[in-house]
Amino acid sequence: MRTSHTVEFTSGLFMALGLAALVFLAFQSTDAGGVLREGSYRISARFGNIGDLKPRAPVSVGGVTVGSVESIELDGDSFEAVVTMKISTRYDALPDDTSASIFTKGVLGDQYVSLEPGGSPDVLADGDSLFITQSALVLENLISKYLFDSEEEEDSE
Repeated sequence: MRTSHTVEFTSGLFMALGLAALVFLAFQSTDAGGVLREGSYRISARFGNIGDLKPRAPVSVGGVTVGSVESIELDGDSFEAVVTMKISTRYDALPDDTSASIFTKGVLGDQYVSLEPGGSPDVLADGDSLFITQSALVLENLISKYLFDSEEEEDSE
Protein backbone atom coordinates (compact mmCIF):
# COMPACT_ATOMS: atom_id res chain seq x y z
CA MET A 1 0.00 0.00 0.00
CA ARG A 2 2.79 2.36 0.89
CA THR A 3 4.61 1.82 -2.45
CA SER A 4 1.56 2.92 -4.45
CA HIS A 5 1.51 6.27 -2.62
CA THR A 6 5.25 6.68 -3.22
CA VAL A 7 4.86 5.95 -6.94
CA GLU A 8 1.93 8.39 -7.21
CA PHE A 9 3.83 11.10 -5.35
CA THR A 10 6.96 10.59 -7.48
CA SER A 11 4.91 10.64 -10.70
CA GLY A 12 3.13 13.83 -9.64
CA LEU A 13 6.39 15.49 -8.69
CA PHE A 14 7.94 14.49 -12.03
CA MET A 15 4.94 15.92 -13.94
CA ALA A 16 5.05 19.18 -11.96
CA LEU A 17 8.78 19.60 -12.64
CA GLY A 18 8.25 18.87 -16.34
CA LEU A 19 5.48 21.46 -16.56
CA ALA A 20 7.62 24.04 -14.74
CA ALA A 21 10.48 23.36 -17.18
CA LEU A 22 8.17 23.88 -20.18
CA VAL A 23 6.88 27.18 -18.78
CA PHE A 24 10.46 28.33 -18.12
CA LEU A 25 11.52 27.45 -21.67
CA ALA A 26 8.50 29.22 -23.13
CA PHE A 27 9.39 32.43 -21.30
CA GLN A 28 13.08 32.17 -22.20
CA SER A 29 12.46 31.58 -25.90
CA THR A 30 10.23 34.64 -26.26
CA ASP A 31 12.09 36.97 -23.91
CA ALA A 32 14.17 39.74 -25.43
CA GLY A 33 14.51 41.25 -21.96
CA GLY A 34 17.95 39.71 -21.56
CA VAL A 35 19.29 42.20 -24.08
CA LEU A 36 17.49 45.15 -22.49
CA ARG A 37 18.57 44.68 -18.87
CA GLU A 38 21.27 47.39 -18.99
CA GLY A 39 18.91 50.07 -20.27
CA SER A 40 17.44 51.04 -23.59
CA TYR A 41 16.50 53.85 -25.91
CA ARG A 42 13.51 54.09 -28.23
CA ILE A 43 13.42 54.54 -31.97
CA SER A 44 10.48 54.35 -34.35
CA ALA A 45 9.88 53.45 -37.98
CA ARG A 46 6.89 53.70 -40.33
CA PHE A 47 5.83 50.79 -42.52
CA GLY A 48 3.14 50.46 -45.18
CA ASN A 49 2.49 46.85 -44.13
CA ILE A 50 3.83 45.09 -41.04
CA GLY A 51 2.36 41.68 -41.86
CA ASP A 52 2.03 39.69 -38.63
CA LEU A 53 4.62 41.63 -36.61
CA LYS A 54 3.73 41.74 -32.92
CA PRO A 55 4.93 43.63 -29.86
CA ARG A 56 7.91 41.89 -28.17
CA ALA A 57 9.18 40.66 -31.55
CA PRO A 58 12.97 40.76 -31.75
CA VAL A 59 14.91 43.56 -33.39
CA SER A 60 18.24 42.43 -34.80
CA VAL A 61 21.33 43.71 -36.56
CA GLY A 62 23.20 41.11 -38.57
CA GLY A 63 21.30 38.31 -36.84
CA VAL A 64 22.18 39.53 -33.33
CA THR A 65 19.21 40.55 -31.18
CA VAL A 66 19.70 44.17 -30.10
CA GLY A 67 16.20 44.98 -28.86
CA SER A 68 12.50 44.32 -29.19
CA VAL A 69 9.35 45.84 -30.63
CA GLU A 70 7.69 47.86 -27.88
CA SER A 71 4.46 48.95 -29.57
CA ILE A 72 2.66 49.15 -32.89
CA GLU A 73 0.17 51.90 -33.67
CA LEU A 74 -1.66 53.18 -36.72
CA ASP A 75 -1.03 56.75 -37.80
CA GLY A 76 -4.50 58.20 -38.46
CA ASP A 77 -3.22 60.70 -41.03
CA SER A 78 -0.97 58.57 -43.25
CA PHE A 79 -2.49 55.17 -42.38
CA GLU A 80 0.96 53.73 -41.86
CA ALA A 81 1.97 51.43 -39.02
CA VAL A 82 4.30 53.16 -36.57
CA VAL A 83 6.56 50.60 -34.90
CA THR A 84 8.33 51.71 -31.73
CA MET A 85 11.41 49.68 -30.81
CA LYS A 86 13.49 49.51 -27.65
CA ILE A 87 17.18 49.13 -28.41
CA SER A 88 19.76 48.18 -25.78
CA THR A 89 22.15 50.96 -24.81
CA ARG A 90 24.98 48.51 -25.54
CA TYR A 91 24.18 49.18 -29.20
CA ASP A 92 24.11 52.98 -29.04
CA ALA A 93 26.36 53.52 -32.08
CA LEU A 94 23.79 52.74 -34.78
CA PRO A 95 24.09 55.35 -37.56
CA ASP A 96 21.12 57.67 -38.07
CA ASP A 97 20.71 56.45 -41.66
CA THR A 98 20.01 52.88 -40.51
CA SER A 99 17.25 51.14 -42.45
CA ALA A 100 14.58 48.80 -41.05
CA SER A 101 13.00 45.79 -42.77
CA ILE A 102 10.45 43.25 -41.60
CA PHE A 103 11.53 39.68 -42.22
CA THR A 104 10.16 36.23 -41.46
CA LYS A 105 12.22 33.67 -39.60
CA GLY A 106 11.71 30.00 -39.18
CA VAL A 107 9.10 27.61 -40.51
CA LEU A 108 6.34 29.02 -38.32
CA GLY A 109 6.68 32.46 -39.86
CA ASP A 110 7.55 34.56 -36.80
CA GLN A 111 8.35 38.07 -37.95
CA TYR A 112 11.05 40.38 -36.68
CA VAL A 113 12.60 43.75 -37.50
CA SER A 114 16.05 43.69 -39.04
CA LEU A 115 18.14 46.86 -38.90
CA GLU A 116 20.78 47.53 -41.54
CA PRO A 117 23.29 50.16 -40.39
CA GLY A 118 24.15 52.93 -42.84
CA GLY A 119 27.36 54.90 -43.10
CA SER A 120 26.51 58.17 -41.39
CA PRO A 121 28.86 59.41 -38.65
CA ASP A 122 25.84 60.61 -36.64
CA VAL A 123 24.17 58.04 -34.38
CA LEU A 124 20.57 57.35 -33.40
CA ALA A 125 19.37 58.81 -30.12
CA ASP A 126 16.31 58.24 -27.95
CA GLY A 127 13.16 59.26 -29.83
CA ASP A 128 14.68 59.27 -33.33
CA SER A 129 12.86 57.85 -36.35
CA LEU A 130 14.12 55.64 -39.14
CA PHE A 131 13.18 56.91 -42.59
CA ILE A 132 14.36 54.03 -44.78
CA THR A 133 12.00 51.09 -44.30
CA GLN A 134 10.91 48.00 -46.18
CA SER A 135 7.49 46.54 -45.41
CA ALA A 136 6.76 42.90 -44.76
CA LEU A 137 6.58 40.56 -47.71
CA VAL A 138 3.05 39.14 -47.67
CA LEU A 139 2.92 35.68 -49.22
CA GLU A 140 -0.73 36.00 -50.23
CA ASN A 141 0.04 39.13 -52.27
CA LEU A 142 2.88 37.37 -54.08
CA ILE A 143 0.71 34.35 -54.89
CA SER A 144 -2.16 36.47 -56.20
CA LYS A 145 0.25 38.61 -58.24
CA TYR A 146 1.75 35.47 -59.78
CA LEU A 147 -1.67 33.96 -60.52
CA PHE A 148 -3.17 37.12 -62.01
CA ASP A 149 -0.03 37.96 -64.00
CA SER A 150 0.09 34.46 -65.48
CA GLU A 151 -3.64 34.64 -66.39
CA GLU A 152 -3.12 38.00 -68.13
CA GLU A 153 -0.20 36.59 -70.11
CA GLU A 154 -2.33 33.60 -71.23
CA ASP A 155 -5.19 35.91 -72.23
CA SER A 156 -2.89 38.14 -74.29
CA GLU A 157 -1.50 35.22 -76.33
